[in-house]
Amino acid sequence: MDLQTITYIIVGATFALYIGIAIWARAASTGEFYVAGKGIHPVANGMATAADWMSAASFISMAGLIAFQGYDASVYLMGWTGGYVLLALLLAPYLRKFGKFTVPQFIGDRYYSQTARVVAVICLIIISVTYVIGQMRGVGVAFGRFLEVSFEVGVFVGMGIVFIYAVLGGMKGITYTQIAQYVVLIFAYTVPAIFISLQITGNPLPQLGLGGTVTDGSGMYLLDKLDLIVQDLGFAAYTAQSSTTLNLFLLTMSLMIGTAGLPHVIIRFFTVPKVKDARSSAGWALVFIAILYTTAPAVGAMARLNLIETVQTGPVGEQTANVEIAQLPDWMVRWQATGLLDWEDKNNDGRLQYYNDKNPEMVEKAQAWGWEGNELTKVDRDIMVLANPEIAGLPNWVIALVVAGGLAAALSTAAGLLLAISSAISHDLLKGVLMPKLSEKAELLAGRIAMAGAIALAGWLGINPPGFAAEVVALAFGLAAASIFPALMMGIFSKRANSAGAIAGMIAGLISTLVYIFWFKGWFFLPGTAMAENIPANWFLGISPEAFGAVGALVNFTVVIIVSKLTAPPPEHIQHLVEDIRVPGGARQPIDH
Repeated sequence: MDLQTITYIIVGATFALYIGIAIWARAASTGEFYVAGKGIHPVANGMATAADWMSAASFISMAGLIAFQGYDASVYLMGWTGGYVLLALLLAPYLRKFGKFTVPQFIGDRYYSQTARVVAVICLIIISVTYVIGQMRGVGVAFGRFLEVSFEVGVFVGMGIVFIYAVLGGMKGITYTQIAQYVVLIFAYTVPAIFISLQITGNPLPQLGLGGTVTDGSGMYLLDKLDLIVQDLGFAAYTAQSSTTLNLFLLTMSLMIGTAGLPHVIIRFFTVPKVKDARSSAGWALVFIAILYTTAPAVGAMARLNLIETVQTGPVGEQTANVEIAQLPDWMVRWQATGLLDWEDKNNDGRLQYYNDKNPEMVEKAQAWGWEGNELTKVDRDIMVLANPEIAGLPNWVIALVVAGGLAAALSTAAGLLLAISSAISHDLLKGVLMPKLSEKAELLAGRIAMAGAIALAGWLGINPPGFAAEVVALAFGLAAASIFPALMMGIFSKRANSAGAIAGMIAGLISTLVYIFWFKGWFFLPGTAMAENIPANWFLGISPEAFGAVGALVNFTVVIIVSKLTAPPPEHIQHLVEDIRVPGGARQPIDH
């Protein structure tokens, strides 16, 4: 059976499963729509949280970044997993004990201010919309290649599927759908990794294969061989640090505290019956997440090795070492049709040269061989995980399984983000501020309409993304770090933090980070800041836009502390509320204020 037919069957079966679950678990009340009636078992919630958490950035893009950035991309592993531990220990139990539906509702009540609630809604929408761009891009990449439709059509199909099960089922439907999506995505990620690890190292466990020797008879360790090959082509050693230590540290911190401030992940801990269940589900989620995150470094390294050996079949400098363009493997021709992979025969020798044409020493050697520049002109990072099984020549059913897994990862996170946007608009903005007498039925309808609007916006932005999936997601984490996380931390652990401080802090953190991102990314209108000019030499102290969220968070904390000290303290009942949230004795029973 051909690949496209198998892909349609497997992807179609998973979509039918998701829609069937949504119909079975349709939300009938606002409680079920926002927090699944607070009746989800901790293990089930842990699995759903893992699926919600492991987005297209984790499944599709992270290993691609590791493949091309090597050591430097380890910050994504450290930041995202470390941030989840931070969330589980410092925020999740306390927010569940507070017993509300949404993050803006906690901020509004804790800081006794509707203005604080509205500012939190604005922050949440900006964060979630930025994050969901990466998910829709992942959907378009997967559909565009394997279902042989355009990138744009792929995004529209993904929008339709999310619309059906997210709008219909709300949090209740999304939770059970995400459990199914976790099973699909983790199976899809690990099965090809096992196959490829066996091919390259003879070890069925990719985590061990990464540190093992290759099976080509050389006796070399995998990472040593990869270092040797990439340096021969003029690139930095795969295991070498290229970025500055300051930038690596700040990017790690930005991802960590951004993780702990992500509203769509935090809201998952509102769905369990008790506070102790929030802690338990956080632990289970970490276990489920670790399966993919410990596999990703091996997938990235092996994908890079397979790609190079596809193009460069022998020692650098020998003309026979470069594959003839007329004999390029089928997988490259198929991916070229998507526009995400491309090449150009610059010296008209009929062969494909792949090397670092920005390395002066390598350029000098290449010119002596008659090479006129790197001819593999485009390799989109987001294709590496999806293309890896094809590069390795794995069976069609494995390739189709990876497609289903990538779509499951993207759609599960997109659904969680869209629900966070929907609840912020319908529950916090309409019900909480503008129309307090709104009936439950009208609120439920407003939530579904808001989600439909969010899906349309997400689709449009997914078709016009500002970068790779993981890059865009990293920016969303930076925005969460700079705005939501400090407000939550100070709200739980500081009785002195007041409404004026929280509002000023969120605004200062958000604006400073947005300005930095726009200044160096230059997506829309700022003159002289096109992405082509986005080079480290221009960054303030070498801090990348993705890493600036940690600086924004520091700005936020500083402003909260200073403004709170200069203004009146919170009312006494709010200070008692802060103490009440932190008391461990409530771990057995939820308390709804």
